[in-house]
Amino acid sequence: QVQLEESGGGLVQAGDSLRLSCIASGRTFREYILAWFRQAPGTEREFVAGISRTDSSAIYEDSVKGRFPISRDNNRNTMYLQMNSLESEDTGVYYCAVRVFIGVRNTTRDYDYWGQGTQVTVSS
Repeated sequence: QVQLEESGGGLVQAGDSLRLSCIASGRTFREYILAWFRQAPGTEREFVAGISRTDSSAIYEDSVKGRFPISRDNNRNTMYLQMNSLESEDTGVYYCAVRVFIGVRNTTRDYDYWGQGTQVTVSS
């Protein structure tokens, strides 16, 4: 069982930055594939970014490429999402997710554990 806890959300203005964090329980953190998803009201949860076990590769949803670098610190059991140049369309609840099998994936069904989410609201 893996427990995840997100933090760092808030209310900001368009153009501002936020950094989300996700801390995970367990001693095998470095073996997990990690990802961020988000869900806006009335929409399905969508992939934002995912990162490999060793921080050597990452994939991004097109609208956040170049704005939202994802990273991880395996010594701290923590994953980050640095969100820059925020837009109103980035508003939603952001979730971190863990995949126990190899390979970064971009669909919700490929992830095994989820956090409770943190709200990000961007005003225009």
